[in-house]
Parts: sequence; C-alpha cells; structure tokens
Amino acid sequence: MPDTPALSLNDEERMRAGRLLTEFFDDYERSIPQRPLVPALDREVLADMLTTPLPEEGIGVEGLFREINQKILPNSTTVAHPRFLAYVLGPPNGIAPYAEAIAATINQNCNFWQLSPAASVVERAVVAWLAGLFGYGEQAGGILTGGGSIATLNALTTALHARRPRFREEGLQTVDPTLVVYTSAEAHRCVDKAAAILGIGLNNVRRIATDDRYRMRVDVLEKAIRADRDAGREPFCVVATPGTVTSGSIDPIADIADVCERQDLWLHLDGAFGGLFVLSERKREAFQACCRANSIAIDPHKLLFAPLEAGCLLVRDRTSLTDAYAFSASYLTVEEDPVMVDYMDYGPQLSRGFKALKIWSALQTFGIGAFRSVMDRMLDLARYMADLIEAERDLELMAPVSLTAVCFRINDATEAEHNAALATLVDEGTALLGPAHLNGQHGMRACVTNYRTSHSDIEQIVARLARIARRHRAAANK
Repeated sequence: MPDTPALSLNDEERMRAGRLLTEFFDDYERSIPQRPLVPALDREVLADMLTTPLPEEGIGVEGLFREINQKILPNSTTVAHPRFLAYVLGPPNGIAPYAEAIAATINQNCNFWQLSPAASVVERAVVAWLAGLFGYGEQAGGILTGGGSIATLNALTTALHARRPRFREEGLQTVDPTLVVYTSAEAHRCVDKAAAILGIGLNNVRRIATDDRYRMRVDVLEKAIRADRDAGREPFCVVATPGTVTSGSIDPIADIADVCERQDLWLHLDGAFGGLFVLSERKREAFQACCRANSIAIDPHKLLFAPLEAGCLLVRDRTSLTDAYAFSASYLTVEEDPVMVDYMDYGPQLSRGFKALKIWSALQTFGIGAFRSVMDRMLDLARYMADLIEAERDLELMAPVSLTAVCFRINDATEAEHNAALATLVDEGTALLGPAHLNGQHGMRACVTNYRTSHSDIEQIVARLARIARRHRAAANK
C-alpha cells in the first residue's frame, strides 16, 4: 500500500477529522443562543498567537481542533446569535458549511470553463436566476464577487468603459471633460471608495440631498447634472440605492431611471442591503423599475444567508462586462462553449473560487419559497419592533421602516448617552445593535437580517431599552 502523501490525511485521520468537524457543527449550533454576542477577548491568548512561531512539526488533526476550540472560537463574534442586529449580516444557512467543504474539496478555479465546467454552469444558473428576479432579459449577465462593494467597483469600471471607448488604452489621461458620479447623501461609502480607486476623484462625486424619508431627491439630482454640464464637466453615472445602509430607504428608481435616460447616464443600483427583498411579494412593486438599471449590485451573503463572501454584479447587457474585462492570453486559450462561461472575461480576477456552489446548494436544499418566507418574517419583525418603539413614550423612530432597518432614539439623549446604552446591551448580553445618525440626530439602529430572530427577542430588546430610556428621563428631571 502506497504511503500517504505528505499533505494528505490517511484513512484514520480523515475519519477523525470528519468526526471532530461534525461535533464542532453540532456543538456550535446548539450553543448559539447561550454564546456571548461579543466575546470577552482573551488578549493574552491572541497576543500569544501572534508571537508563537508556526510549528516546524505539525500538531495533527486533534491538535488543530483543540487550537480552534480553545483559541479561535472563544474570541469570535457570534454573528448567528438571534439578537445580533447591528449590521446587515445574518447567520449562514444550515447547508452552507457542507457546501463550502465540498467546494474546497474539488477546488475548482472558476476562470475559464475548462478548469471548472460544472462550476461554470452553476454560476451561470445562479446569475440567471438572480437577474430574472429584477426583470432582466436574455441579454443580461453577471458575475459573483467578494461582496457588494466590489460589485459596485466593477460596475463603475464597466460604466467607464462604456462611456469612454478609449478607456482601456488611455485611462483617464485624456483631454476629455471631467467625469462626474451622482449618488445619495445616504449612499454606502463604497461609491466614494470606487471613485477614489478608479481615479474619478472624491471631488467628482455628488452627494444628492434626500427627502424626509431619506430618499434621493430627483429635482436636486437634475439640478446638479445641469450645473455640471454648464461647468464643462461630463456627468456619466448615477448610483441609486434600493435600501440605504442606515435607514433602508428605497430611492425612487423609476424617476431616477427617467433622468438617466434623458441625460444618457449609466444607472447603477447598490442593492447590497435591500435588493434581494425583491423576493418578497409585498416589496415587489418597490423594485419593479430595477430592470431599467444598467447594473445592479446584490449580496447573497446577506439575504440568501450564504457564508462570506458572496456578492454579485448583474448587468442588463453582458457584453458590457466583456468589453471592460476580456483580455486575450495564448496560454489561456479555450474553445467557446454555448453552455459554459469564461468568467475571467467578466471581472478583474483570474483565479476565482467556487462561490456559486453555496448559493445553489441552499436554493436546492431549502427551495426559493423558504427564502421568501424568511424575508417576509424579517419584514414583519422589523414592523413589530417599530410598533413597540412607537408605543414607548421615551423612544421615537428616526425614519420610516421601509425594509428591516429600524432607526430610533431615546428622547433628548446625546450621542454619548446612546453609545452608553448600546454598550450596556452588549455588556449584559441583551443584544448587539449599532449607532445611527440621520438628519443631524444621533440614535440607534437594529437591522433584522437574521432568520433566527424571534418576536420574543424583539420584545426583550425594546423592553430593556425602554427601561434605560425611563432612567434617562428620570435623571434629566431631577
């Protein structure tokens, strides 16, 4: 019998690793409600991990799992906790660890189809399904990315190539007018970051004012476009947001699309937070005009509960991606195939992991209907939380609840007092919420994007905050 290769596990080690991994999955799943939301960091252990040299002789399978259980897990945030509501980050769905293990085992390089034929078809199927949710037609395409920020960066890159046919050869080193991007004052910082990376410049990003529901004002957008044209600059792209990062507000997509069509501007939608609420029948109408956008960024690692990382860029015309990203190389030459896609021509990466498997596996395992039900339930929980807050005399909503972000404040409390309340919730293990800043006011934000969250969790959070708020009022009245 041949010796086991140096970097393989023998039969006994594989059985042991499988047993330990299954035990880890089971123990973690059962312990989630009791685990601390934010760990009490063992800084001595973490510092020791930095300073201890990696072993010359390996510690083996059992040694590895011992290190993970004793050092990694106790110093990790419990993002799957039902009262982890600080960010748009839910727990991974139940099949995800197994899909990830399979993807790692077959280790497909999803660049050109010869290296990953089945993976190419799986990604194409996932992208086609996602594009269909937004009403994109047969000409649409897309690519899975590391997240919504990368998807938006890739979208602006694609828009640059579409606006400036010579961009590949000349970049921005031309005498052409300065390009200008428009987005909401409530937009995610990824728009600024993309403009900085691409050389557009932060001074050429226009942050458009919002209305009383924190949606981009179309009249202000049109005025800004006219002003830039009059100044000799070149408006080229609008980034609208169906679900802003703080309040979850949905920009008026149809009206913005009208402006973009009249002005010949690329329309990109940053749907990383809210876009996949298109699955909910009750929100379908709000997303109906998304099909008019040139590109859409979404995050399956949010509302499809895929483990990090899994973003996606969708485009109405897939040739816009190949125009921007396709390069030839003799050593990568492969025959075109009507079924497979060479994803190296759809984005900046060559080496790419099999991200699509964890999305496809979850849809196959649970069915689309399960995800629709979860989204409706999270919408109901957010509305329930808003109703409880409105019933408390010492708490007030800061914005309408459009999706699952609930922004609220303690009456007459300062930023420091709100931060102290947030810290109290964490210290006592009640919940992890985040800060909110809207219209010059400071407050708090809960984002219900966790399929484990229940009505009792929401009740516990609001009841605790109400007690904190009453103490604040009593102290202020002394």
